[in-house]
Amino acid sequence: MSCGLWKETLALAEDYLYLCCTSPRPAPPPPSESAAAMRRLAQDMETQHQARFNSLAQTFLRQCGPDPCSGLRKVIEELVGDGHLNWGRIVSLFTFTGVLARLLLEQKGTKPGLDLGQERELESGNCRGLAETIADYLGEEKKDWLLENDGWEGFCKFSHSAREVGQDSSMTTALFAAAGVGLAGLTFLLVR
Repeated sequence: MSCGLWKETLALAEDYLYLCCTSPRPAPPPPSESAAAMRRLAQDMETQHQARFNSLAQTFLRQCGPDPCSGLRKVIEELVGDGHLNWGRIVSLFTFTGVLARLLLEQKGTKPGLDLGQERELESGNCRGLAETIADYLGEEKKDWLLENDGWEGFCKFSHSAREVGQDSSMTTALFAAAGVGLAGLTFLLVR
């Protein structure tokens, strides 16, 4: 089951990160219900906290050194490793990593003369490494938590509950509040 959970987490992370790196080009449809839910919730979170996510990702890039994946691993451990993992923190992790992937692509994409194939190779390279970092942590180290919470099917149920109650609901507010705790930790980690 854990191998399947890792693969599902990787597919979900790759889908979201690729989506972040391909706009404004149209992205393919999401490969699963959980991918569609992650797209929706993470994009909503980014919209609500865009300035903070951009600032955090820029600070991260200045501090992470040549290997953003190992730096991301440290951020993930700080963000969700305190024993208080929840879906809001996971969404904030995906949102942050999506902004990070986009900034990495923009940095590397400033080189003149890239053709479309080279641009897509940059997109997939950035996305794959970052997605594997997420999958390694969530799909392996936090697999027990994911399994206790019905895996990505549980995430879909959580997403449906948030959507059914409505955009201005206490459930949506709770999601962003839970993610805010993660953002506060991320801010602390990156600015100290």
